[in-house]
Amino acid sequence: MKIVIPGGTGQIGTILSRALTAAGHDVVVLTRHPMRDHDVRWDAEALGPWAKELDGSDVVINLAGRSVNCRYTPDNLRAMMDSRVHSTRVVGEAVAAAVRPPRVWLQMSTATVYSHRFDAPNDEVTGALGGTEPGVPGYWRYSVEIAKAWERAQEQAETPHTRKVSMRAAMVMSPDRGGVFDVMLRLARLGLGGPVAGGTQYMSWIHDRDFVRAVEFLADREDLTGPVNLAAPVPLPQRSFMRVLRTAWGVPVGLPATKWMAEFGAFALRSDTELLLKSRRVVPGRLLEAGFAFDYPQWPGAADDLVRRLRGSPGSYRLPRKR
Repeated sequence: MKIVIPGGTGQIGTILSRALTAAGHDVVVLTRHPMRDHDVRWDAEALGPWAKELDGSDVVINLAGRSVNCRYTPDNLRAMMDSRVHSTRVVGEAVAAAVRPPRVWLQMSTATVYSHRFDAPNDEVTGALGGTEPGVPGYWRYSVEIAKAWERAQEQAETPHTRKVSMRAAMVMSPDRGGVFDVMLRLARLGLGGPVAGGTQYMSWIHDRDFVRAVEFLADREDLTGPVNLAAPVPLPQRSFMRVLRTAWGVPVGLPATKWMAEFGAFALRSDTELLLKSRRVVPGRLLEAGFAFDYPQWPGAADDLVRRLRGSPGSYRLPRKR
């Protein structure tokens, strides 16, 4: 198959393009800064020569959008909104203009669209969308609005011959440098992998290989459209999540952190506390109903695999040799 991935140079795009290329697919990545043979230049804002790559392709997987790994300043939040909405609209224009449009458009979205809650899991049918929860920071609501606008831009695209799926992805855990697993493991190795602000907030996640398999599953299943949660079926509280990660690496202790300590740490990492403090209790209702079987449904098995791969990869973390 020919698969086009707009915005495919980040962590998720790297995971997908690597796996799909290894599986024998013809993968084209649309990027502002082409560096490899399969890269094609685009600006994510207007139609251009890049649009011909979608004409005759089988699948388009749109990942474009400013990274969330930043401080949530007003300027950065606006950049997140604009980059996601504008790129999605122009992908829709390219699909609509194609003589032979792709049969399926998989659009990246986020589990952040769901509400901050502890009492029940969020699936695609019964889950509560966020934005109206009492007592949460105002910019958390704006993050939800970004997610809603992202999905709405795909929904409004006039592409009658192309099936559309919105992938509400949880945190994708991979051993790649710079990803969320890398950041969390660094904290654990420094002894900072304890509960944050009590640690009762839920963390939803998905193993990178299950993420790729779920994308392939969605590309093949002609009966699936609309929002689909890409998350492992067993989210768990942050306290338990980090305990499992420490055990996988062999770190005996993780110091707890208060909310203000988390805010200080996030500032130092040039990230934001929403990634640590929002309770994302998301489950993959539609995937399970459709018969998708996770290779890594539980975090202990997933963490063990990720640590094993990380320790076995060139340039990975290694314990210093005793002299």
